Amino acid sequence: MTQEKSNPDQSLNRRNFIKTSAIVSSGLLLSGSSVFAGNPTKQESIVQTKYGKVRGSFSGGIHTFKGIRYGADTSNRRFQPPLPPDNWNGIADATEYGANAPQGNGENTSEDCLFLNVWTPALDDAKKRPVLFYIHGGAFSNGSGSDPLTDGTNLCQKGDVVVVSINHRLNAFGYLYLGMMGDEKYASSGNVGQLDIILALKWVQDHAEAFGGDPGNVTVFGQSGGGAKIATLMAMPSAKGLFHRAWTMSGQQVVAAGPRAATQRAGLLLETLGLKPNELENLQNAPMNDILAATKVRDFSRVENKSLHFCPVLDHTALPCHPFYPVAATQSAEIPMVIGNTKDETRAFLGRIPGVHELSWEQLPQLILENQFVDIRPDVVIEGYRKMYPEYTATEVFFAATTAGRSWRGAVIEAEERSKQNGAATWVYQLNWQSPVNGGKLGACHAMDIPLVFNNTAVEVSPSGNGQSAQNMANVMSETLLAFARTGNPGHNKLTAWPPFSLPTRETMLFDEVSRMDNDPRGGERKLYGQVPFLQRGTY
Repeated sequence: MTQEKSNPDQSLNRRNFIKTSAIVSSGLLLSGSSVFAGNPTKQESIVQTKYGKVRGSFSGGIHTFKGIRYGADTSNRRFQPPLPPDNWNGIADATEYGANAPQGNGENTSEDCLFLNVWTPALDDAKKRPVLFYIHGGAFSNGSGSDPLTDGTNLCQKGDVVVVSINHRLNAFGYLYLGMMGDEKYASSGNVGQLDIILALKWVQDHAEAFGGDPGNVTVFGQSGGGAKIATLMAMPSAKGLFHRAWTMSGQQVVAAGPRAATQRAGLLLETLGLKPNELENLQNAPMNDILAATKVRDFSRVENKSLHFCPVLDHTALPCHPFYPVAATQSAEIPMVIGNTKDETRAFLGRIPGVHELSWEQLPQLILENQFVDIRPDVVIEGYRKMYPEYTATEVFFAATTAGRSWRGAVIEAEERSKQNGAATWVYQLNWQSPVNGGKLGACHAMDIPLVFNNTAVEVSPSGNGQSAQNMANVMSETLLAFARTGNPGHNKLTAWPPFSLPTRETMLFDEVSRMDNDPRGGERKLYGQVPFLQRGTY
């Protein structure tokens, strides 16, 4: 974090401050304005927030603000709900991203991490643009709002919208449940990462108009863990009314962690740190890196040797019910929702297994056993896939089966439960488009839709590559997101008619070079895995 974000007064450029102050005193600068500062070829943007002024930059017709503080430093309030920031004097710099939440192998990390970023075509012009509020992935343990793939510039330029991304507390700092060990101040500890997001959404409600947006039209969208966080928000009473549309990409949260299981995980972390449940005050004072190291202890619910799993907790305080069990949360039935996934989700993370792209049929059963998240015999799975898709290789069966047996099941359940609610308009998509990157081995993998909806295929790290086919897909998918943000319906004139999801038809848009509608795609896979219950990993 830059010193300026910690103490704006100490880092103001004196010449620019005097010039800006003169404009303020003359009454020319209201909620938001663009001014020339020092160099007449460089324009900077200044907005008055509830807490103080912020200075961003202006380029290519877009005002960009990075690292705006929306919450106070959390280091002295570990595992407790966030607080709004203190007011500041002068003008805080908002031209560099704020610190990321503490996480493994992270750079620029700090417990002082409640920052957000805004991209907007105009300031305080009463135009009331749709606000697109992005929640990053990384499960509930990693990630940030400063990924170059999620830069909001292109969406703003294309759609005349306001884009917001955020950082919030993660892993143990955001989702360690101490409510059954400590006193009342820890009652919401398993969900404080979610409460950070809610505080950021409140900031948007307070400031959307100053940044050219409409507080009455906020679309939350997120991928992977970001989608799961959105599903959870839909069941949190304190989030009600703060957003008006929801778009999830490969991220589901059918159930939260149970309080018993979450308490067991907290006990493992404390034990690793050499602490007892009655020594939570010592946990408050433990070094940040020691807590992060303790999260690497093996989780008891995983087949693989993976670290502790953190996710929202059914604490009956911040989260009074599971998001989609036994039914979809009733408080969000009127919110239009898009539920998306990619056809080859697991190619993104299981594609690195040595030899996986040259699998033999003899190797396949053990690999499926180790990598699918439901408890069903691998030979039953393989037999089913060879009947459904006789042309598939062993490698293709592996990626299809692990995709269906992991996150895809959650998307199916969420769509089904939404369809049972009166007034719950829901659209479902599957990204089938195959990336040419890495010799085509990525396929339509997890996270492939991020650069497409953000129209950011030209970013160097984009898994889509930047060929014409990728740009064509970005044109369609970004317009789909924009249409949904504007109207609450993802349909537009570049797509065939896209009816809402319903039972038993299961209408699904298949995004590809030629996108098309299909009813119950992968229905055979759905029935195959329907033989066993879906247990969301890390919730038991």
